[in-house]
Amino acid sequence: MLNLRRLNRNIRSLRRYRQILGTLLKYGFGQVLDQLQLRFLMQRSRQIFSGGPAARAARRQTPAVRLRLAMEELGPTFIKFGQLLSTRPDLLPPEYITEFSRLQDAIPPFPFERVCQQIAGELGYPVSELFASFEKAPLAAASIAQVHKASLPDGEKVAVKVRRPDIARTIATDLDILMSLANLAEHHIPALKVYNPVALVKEFRRSIQRELNFNREGHTIERFAANFADDDTFHVPRLYRELTGETVLTMEFIEGIKVSDFARLRSAGHDLATIAHHGADALLKQVLVHGLFHGDPHPGNVFILPGTVVCFLDYGMVGRLDRTMKYQLVDLLFGILERDVEKVTRLLLESGDLEEDPVLTELKKVVSDFIDDYYEVPLQEIHTGRLLNDLINIFVQFHINVPPDLLLLARALITMEGIGRQLDPGFNMVAHLKPFMEQLARKRLMPSYFVRELKDVAEEYGLLLRRTPREVRTLLLRMNRNRLKINLEHRGLNQLITDLDKSSNRLSFSMLISALIVGSSLIMQVDKGPLVMGFPVLGFLGYTIAAVLGLWLAVAILRSGRL
Repeated sequence: MLNLRRLNRNIRSLRRYRQILGTLLKYGFGQVLDQLQLRFLMQRSRQIFSGGPAARAARRQTPAVRLRLAMEELGPTFIKFGQLLSTRPDLLPPEYITEFSRLQDAIPPFPFERVCQQIAGELGYPVSELFASFEKAPLAAASIAQVHKASLPDGEKVAVKVRRPDIARTIATDLDILMSLANLAEHHIPALKVYNPVALVKEFRRSIQRELNFNREGHTIERFAANFADDDTFHVPRLYRELTGETVLTMEFIEGIKVSDFARLRSAGHDLATIAHHGADALLKQVLVHGLFHGDPHPGNVFILPGTVVCFLDYGMVGRLDRTMKYQLVDLLFGILERDVEKVTRLLLESGDLEEDPVLTELKKVVSDFIDDYYEVPLQEIHTGRLLNDLINIFVQFHINVPPDLLLLARALITMEGIGRQLDPGFNMVAHLKPFMEQLARKRLMPSYFVRELKDVAEEYGLLLRRTPREVRTLLLRMNRNRLKINLEHRGLNQLITDLDKSSNRLSFSMLISALIVGSSLIMQVDKGPLVMGFPVLGFLGYTIAAVLGLWLAVAILRSGRL
């Protein structure tokens, strides 16, 4: 039976595919499409998306600007993808990171009637029964959701976040296309393999699917609230679980002052240096104490409440550091501050794959130069943001894998440090960081830490001992039954195989043309069959086909540039 839903999705995907390729072509990325071997879709797109004066002006911009403009035009999925890429300085040059950081997802709001339908469909009751009042005009509208101010029957003011209708289906279609393009990029552009585009799209898929499900954001808010239940300097908005679902999230309405509004903060009696101190401590507690941190603490997401209490909004983007990663990060920072080249190099290698002695020697030299830059520099003059950027450049230079959460942490620390220095010119993130690092270092000296480490090691070895007999038995059975298979993966041979295929195809083509010429020449010697001007028609036909095929082969060889 024909699956109409799947057929409609395929048609929609094809239409969207053409739109995406056409937009890339419009902004001057035709060469990339050519490398991806999508010429068969490009010809018609050239006619449709040749663009007017605005497109021609855009094509005169730098590639980074053109790609940002293309992403903004392609909508929510690509805007979010660009925002994710802006956190990956290990993958992209600085000019792309700067441009992608400027991506804006503020778009016109959807109608209030659709808001009411979405809430009623998710929560099971109409808006009038759930809320005493509900403002029709949204406070903010973005690509995935918009936020409305409302009040509950008991008078409590709340913020209601409502997901855009059909946005999940749009994003699902775009994710399929992105995955297809990533596979093509890995197959046809060998230089991109080192960046693992498929894994990057998979990471983005997990991130945006988490962001689409407001239940998950609700659970995250509840975890933050539990982590900071006894903290008087940091406030987490209250979540209303009974008014929250997959497409609707209801939380306490925060009536504070934006951290960037210095004039209002001063007039309200807040001390700016205290705000910087509380904000830094809040983020560092999230990272080094709880292992769950806010991934996007930009000024628009940070509000100051009475009593100089800091409040973060929008918990859709969060990062996680497990216990091992926390201690590795602390060891790395201690190594830098202690000027221990061997220690820093060893810690970097734990997350990389470097075995050649010349490379290790070069890495030690680079690390030594990096540490020399910060040796005997007073703490108040060290910029955590610059230090992290320099460290990430080392990761990039030696192709050392960087966990995405660590890069998200780097951006969060850089953002918070920038806010802190604006609030207080004497603010120093390293000075705030040191007590937390020392606290973690002391924890590792406690007996409970060693007991936990021994327990983890014992569990791993116990699992290994339990599985070994079964694995050995399975291996022996397969060997006895001649069913043992060894999968070998060749590396660096794809291009050679492709070139051999092309060569053999051209050779076969040449032999076919030669056979046609020889056969046609023999037919010309025979005075049988239909004749034209005294010559056999089949001979003329053979020569004609051979000439066309020969011309085609010659053009293909010339276009390849390998005559």
